[in-house]
Amino acid sequence: MKRYISLFLTGLILVVSACDSNFEEINTDPNKADGALFDPSLILPTAQKNYSNLTTGYTGAILFQSMWIQALASTSTGNANYYSNGDKYVVSGSTNSYIQSAWNVGYGNASQLSQMQELALTKNKPNLNHVGTIMKVLTLAYVTDIYGDIPYSEAFQATEGITRPTYDQQSSLYPAMLADLDAAITGLNAAQDAITNDVLYAGDLTKWKKFGYSLMLRMAMRLVDADATTAKTYVEKAVAGGVFASIADEAVLASDQTNGYSNSSANALNVVGDVYEVRWSKTMIDFLKSNNDPRLAVVAEVPPAGLINNRNGNISGDNTPALQTGLPNGYDLNGGSTDVSLEPNYPGPTGTGADATPLGNYSRPTAIYRDRDAPNFILTYAEVKFLMAEALIRGYNVGGTSAQHYADGLSAAMSTIAKFNGGVVSAADATAFVATNPLDTSSEAASLKMINEQIWATTSLLADFVEAWNNWKRSGYPVLTPVDYSGNFSQGMIPVRQPYPSSEASTNPDNLKNAISNMGGDTWVNSVWWDAN
Repeated sequence: MKRYISLFLTGLILVVSACDSNFEEINTDPNKADGALFDPSLILPTAQKNYSNLTTGYTGAILFQSMWIQALASTSTGNANYYSNGDKYVVSGSTNSYIQSAWNVGYGNASQLSQMQELALTKNKPNLNHVGTIMKVLTLAYVTDIYGDIPYSEAFQATEGITRPTYDQQSSLYPAMLADLDAAITGLNAAQDAITNDVLYAGDLTKWKKFGYSLMLRMAMRLVDADATTAKTYVEKAVAGGVFASIADEAVLASDQTNGYSNSSANALNVVGDVYEVRWSKTMIDFLKSNNDPRLAVVAEVPPAGLINNRNGNISGDNTPALQTGLPNGYDLNGGSTDVSLEPNYPGPTGTGADATPLGNYSRPTAIYRDRDAPNFILTYAEVKFLMAEALIRGYNVGGTSAQHYADGLSAAMSTIAKFNGGVVSAADATAFVATNPLDTSSEAASLKMINEQIWATTSLLADFVEAWNNWKRSGYPVLTPVDYSGNFSQGMIPVRQPYPSSEASTNPDNLKNAISNMGGDTWVNSVWWDAN
């Protein structure tokens, strides 16, 4: 797969050699291919990698959502003060830039996919067009879940004269995206064009269909409180169509550091300030310890003593589960009332003299998260099974039992983490964990709590922080206590969306204004439509 990334991402410009007496051919730049020569499938791996970059690293997930949902924590001082907008909901020097990253990267990717689709249709490649739709819905669903109402029905139509598209309200946008997704999945046909240059599924249309239906399941479950009828319709359609059947079907995109396509979250967590100041949150560590979760030893380590060792991401710490201590969100190193040394359960510093550090005993992510060849987990079998368990509890017809779907989800979560290099949970530990943690079916509330806490833990441990945040918004689990740090931008509440990028005020002002009015404001705390909690 890495070979595909390096080969095809660098092959977007075709070299066409031609030289004869024809004036037009002589005066055509042979290094620039027009639509008649260009193979649109060469755009696909670029779009897939761009989606990976959209959902990882400094585009927003590490800086905002990872700490809003209390998976990670940071004192966000010194060399890593840019984490203040995540851990404490306080503006950093680059917050305004971070706000617009997901919008810009998302729409840039969707635009590229639209170009691929346009070329695919002119070259009689319907399957490539349908795959483009699946990828575009995936991309824009990610964007709308972050911002709310966005351009969709009029987007990417500049050639038709629409340069300032209207914003679709989510109440109509989600059904439209689901309908487009459905049409794309059913349109895939093995008798038509083969998908080439595909670094996600190597052109396997059966797996693309499973991915499409699994994405449909996730998107439909977003709507359980806002539009239960549409939710039920598409959840049942997705399961009947065929969602992931094992971890072999998962949408997991490889990285390739050697050829310049490294994991963006790993790039961030290799920065010295990040190595030192980014720790697992107390909320996460306490949750894993309370359940004797075998993933704890895989994901968390206490660094060797001293400041130098705490800043060194090339050395391993102690991953003994009993020693792990999470850093509570909302503390700093400033010496005032919120200094971490005053935290009620402060475990004390490590090192001495100039090599002392107050953070030394707090657990940091292990080396699997600093591996630039780490994969990007787009959608997993574990998440699908947890969502199916919840769907059954809500009375949807998806077959099986909620307890079995939940158990399958737990088992898959233990297995999938091995797709990180060095992230293995033994089969014996996984089996024992699943057996001792059955779904609590004593009440609907108890079941929903367990299921959605596991979605939060599983997606967070796979560094899919925006999905963890979205599902927390939808379900309300886990129950989190907000940080109320001085000067925060969200009135002491956990942010539930990002404001629109400032560039929209100049490029599409009237439609932006209408969208803000429809949404009831443009703040960090006014919810998107489907977030009805």
